[in-house]
Amino acid sequence: MNRRALLLTASLSPLLAAPALAQAGLTPILDEAARLENLRAVAVWHDGAEIAAKGYGRFTPDSPTNIKSASKSIISALAGIAIDRGVLDGPDQPIAPILRDDLPADPDPRLARVTLGNLLSMQAGLERQSGANYGAWVSSRNWVRAALAAPFTQDPGGRMQYSTASTHLVSAILTRVTGRSTLDLARDWLGAVPGFRITGWERDPQGIHLGGNQMAMSTRSLLAFGAVYADGGRAGGRQVVPADWIEQSWQPRTASIFSGQGYGYGWFIGEASGRPVRYGWGYGGQMIYVFPAAGRHPAAAIAMTSDPDQPSARTGYRNDLHGLADRIVQTL
Repeated sequence: MNRRALLLTASLSPLLAAPALAQAGLTPILDEAARLENLRAVAVWHDGAEIAAKGYGRFTPDSPTNIKSASKSIISALAGIAIDRGVLDGPDQPIAPILRDDLPADPDPRLARVTLGNLLSMQAGLERQSGANYGAWVSSRNWVRAALAAPFTQDPGGRMQYSTASTHLVSAILTRVTGRSTLDLARDWLGAVPGFRITGWERDPQGIHLGGNQMAMSTRSLLAFGAVYADGGRAGGRQVVPADWIEQSWQPRTASIFSGQGYGYGWFIGEASGRPVRYGWGYGGQMIYVFPAAGRHPAAAIAMTSDPDQPSARTGYRNDLHGLADRIVQTL
């Protein structure tokens, strides 16, 4: 991540008290965003309600899109709910006893030290199965065994090594301890969130849903998820995600080796327009930004979906989306 893209110095616009005024202020910004040719839809939640949503080209805010690695934030939420329900002990729980049937015949002793939290913060120490290694990993007969058999490149708890295999292991852990699919858990545990719906989700050869990738949902559905975090874990009159888990997830645990951006449990951590922002990012420009309430500024969330088959980091497109989010939050 380009840290400077989020540490912008533009002054904040005056607070618009009425939702209608805020929506009016966003209209020209969202209209101008049509110049971003990969953008599919944007939706904005502010102070308790969706206040704006716009689709581009043939897409609407209700069109399903592969949200790619933005789904890692959803996996983190499911882990936190599982801990709250007592089916997992906590982020310090070792993963080896749960996944014992898929451990290598002669495991590296460091596997016994890998914790649930290490997986969620990308600090497992195992060779990462993203980037150049992703294709071979998802071509294997057993993705869980292949992930656990990968060599260690550093000790658990070290620097961040971004790997979709880590969040897939979380999906496998949730499946093992509950006896239910991760999709079933998401529909049950997040079912109280108005508008939240997963419309498709790839599975591995053993039927385990791919933790942290290949999940389809609409922009509005992604916004509904972000709004839960913006509202302290509440939705539909219920506490859906534990508030203390949100706090834990947003604590910087490591940092991206590419950008220096902080990372917690499935969330990147930064600032925009002088406000803290927590965000999930998926390949191609699938974004969920959460702005916690700060002083006189109510909480806000912004969801963006884009063409999932086009790169966003090296092209500068991701930074364009950061800039769009910054303009939106300034207007709010």
